[in-house]
Amino acid sequence: MEFEVVIGIEVHCELLTKSKMFSSAQVTFGEKPNTKIHEIDLGFPGTMPSINKKAVEYAIRMCHALHMDIDHQLWFDRKNYYYADLPKGFQITQDKRPIGCNGYLEIDVDGEIKKIAIERLHLEEDTAKQVHYHDFTLVDYNRAGIPLIEIVTKPTIKSGKEAAAYLEKLRSYFLFTEISDAKMEEGSMRCDINISIMEKGSSVFGTKTEIKNLNSISNVQKAIDFEVERQKQIIINGGMVEQETRRFNEATKETVLMRSKGEAADYKYYTEPNILPIQLDASWVLSIKEQLPQLPEQRVKRYVEEYQISKVEAAILVSSKAISDFYEEAICYTKEYKLVANWILTELLAYINKHQIEFKELKITAKDLAELVNHIVKATISSKQAKQVFEEMMNTAKTVEQVIEEKGLQQVSDTSVIKEIILEVFKQQPQSIEDYKNGKTKAIGFLVGQVMKLSKGQANPAMTNKLVKDMLEEMI
Repeated sequence: MEFEVVIGIEVHCELLTKSKMFSSAQVTFGEKPNTKIHEIDLGFPGTMPSINKKAVEYAIRMCHALHMDIDHQLWFDRKNYYYADLPKGFQITQDKRPIGCNGYLEIDVDGEIKKIAIERLHLEEDTAKQVHYHDFTLVDYNRAGIPLIEIVTKPTIKSGKEAAAYLEKLRSYFLFTEISDAKMEEGSMRCDINISIMEKGSSVFGTKTEIKNLNSISNVQKAIDFEVERQKQIIINGGMVEQETRRFNEATKETVLMRSKGEAADYKYYTEPNILPIQLDASWVLSIKEQLPQLPEQRVKRYVEEYQISKVEAAILVSSKAISDFYEEAICYTKEYKLVANWILTELLAYINKHQIEFKELKITAKDLAELVNHIVKATISSKQAKQVFEEMMNTAKTVEQVIEEKGLQQVSDTSVIKEIILEVFKQQPQSIEDYKNGKTKAIGFLVGQVMKLSKGQANPAMTNKLVKDMLEEMI
């Protein structure tokens, strides 16, 4: 029996606003519990919500990035249910009229481009956070009211690999549009995965299960792969897949039952009575699109066409907004676009991986790296010396000039000075000169090495190599 996999993904993303969705409470992470709260978010009697304009702008920014139809009239609804992390007993969200609908996101899976259909994007407020202990649970209301967007795909994803690629791409869009830090480990990006399988060729979807509380994109793929196989085995063995909510056990790499699902919940949605519909100015909506930061694929195209960087190198540069922004800043101080890219992709990333640090912890600035490259091109220092300078800059936060001066690393490119050093080496190494006269060309390398040693590595290597050859030829 052959099966088709059907996957839909709901992603919640907290927005990087200074204040909450409907109150002036500060948006933070990691603060002491219940210190960043407001009467409005706690649902105190007599309080009235006020819409955060920046959150609406960020939502529209993402709608444009995802090629969505934008509703120019802003409606909010109440989603009514009782739960410990919902202080008001209802959530202000968007039901029938999301701010965006009918979009798509293109992903690359094994070299094949696939368009993932997106059904809707809507605004809402976040819930509080439950903190579970061994035999009790506490609630931190700092998160209650933080602006969220929820993005829902159509059920067109076919594998764990596609799901992971979609989430990676979507996360990069959150970062490059600068609407969120999208940190899954901190909960600012969260996703629910709905999975079902059906017999190949069928048009009837199977019973779906939902997987919650996934804390990384790699775990999303693992959870989907396990769940698909679990459902297949149930059907092959004559059983029926139950509609249920599951979680992923990272230790066992299995999905585990959280709760069974019966009838769909009746949230009794109705229009939020304290927020009147708002007509969005068409020119404002368009201006948001015109000011949209460049997305990853647009940067790749520019790097390839304008800076002559290979597509593979460009893709690595934009795989992280931090890396891409560092590169963008560095090329403001040099025209050596390709050489800067090479240093970032080799030396800089190698240092980061070796020392297990993040980009924000780097002691070297983008300007300093650009200046280092400029010194290499001007032959102030050699490539070998540049690596010494780079290491010192990474460890001490000193500038290129400071390191070169302190270490005495300025490259010697004065022909007359280098010739004097070569003559001194010739005096010290008569046998090598005889070896060269007898056809042993390896003597050149030895002599060049001696010149570099005597000059303490400061002689220009290329110039030294040429001068040694020329001076040896004159002696034959």
